[in-house]
Order: sequence, then structure tokens, then C-alpha cells
Amino acid sequence: MALSATMHHMEIALSDVDRDVYETLDLRVARHPSETMRYLVTRVLAYCLSYEAGIAFSKGGLSATDEPPIAVRDPTGILLAWIDVGAPSAERLHKATKAAGRVAVFTHADLAQLRREAATKAIHRVESVEIWRILPSFLDALEEKVGRGTKLEVTRNDGQLYVAVAGTTLETGLAVERLIA
Repeated sequence: MALSATMHHMEIALSDVDRDVYETLDLRVARHPSETMRYLVTRVLAYCLSYEAGIAFSKGGLSATDEPPIAVRDPTGILLAWIDVGAPSAERLHKATKAAGRVAVFTHADLAQLRREAATKAIHRVESVEIWRILPSFLDALEEKVGRGTKLEVTRNDGQLYVAVAGTTLETGLAVERLIA
């Protein structure tokens, strides 16, 4: 018998001062049985830090390998942004940069590892791919606090990320990197 996804309900007060975005988000996020909690937390942070009109999680979840975990589409359905999580292959990044004007990757992987993978194949517009590296220690501390029903306050200000959850505020630096040094 196949395992089913676990639903997580997250109420998020988002204050992205760097982008002038202030929203209250009420998310129901399905965690696939093969998905780690670290990946789920990274996926939710990627959604928050990329939030704009037309953003949505993939309908197919992790099993939909032909689409990004998070996408931004215009009202006609045209893909504007491909937002990936983890350590996508060079082939996947090539496909993403051909499909969308903006490509961002939110990851805890080592930047040198991502650059080595990117060098294995030509990637269309590789210089435009945004890499947002979130420290594994930050994600570990956050995943300990996240349950099936969680209230979060996510704030980005001057390149710092703050997440308040369960009476604790966690902090880390956040800056965009590129695949080409």
C-alpha cells in the first residue's frame, strides 16, 4: 500500500522589507512521503521569499519532475518564474532557463557542489540563475519547531532572514549567489 502525503497547515505573517512585500499567508502544504522535513521547510521559505501575484506550489508535488516545485505564472498561464529547491541537475536548470524568464534555486547545498554540477552541461542563461543558500544549521533549528500546524513570522530585512516560531526567533544571512563565479 502506498503511503499518502502529510498535510501541514502554516499560517505565516510575511514581512519582506527588502522587496516591500507584506502579506498574511494561509498555506496548506502536502509533504510527500519521500520528502524530508528540511526540504519542506526550504520549499515553504522559498515560497515566502519569492511571494508575488501568481505564485503557486506544483500541483504534482515532488513526483512532477517536469515542473518546478514553485512557479509564478501571469494571468494567462505563462510561466514567469521557475523556483527550484535543493540541488537541481544541470539538465533541469537548462530546461528551467529555457522555460522561464527568472530562475531561482533555494538550497542548503554547498555552492561549490552546485557550480561543479552546473559545469557538466551548457545551461541557457546560466549567468541569470539565482542561488539562495540557506545554512543547514538554520534549517535544522527551524524544522525542529515546525509541526503539522504552525504559525510563523518570516521577515527579510537588509539581507537577513528572521523566522519567529514557537516563542523562538531564528536568524541567518541571506544573499543571492550565481552559478558562475
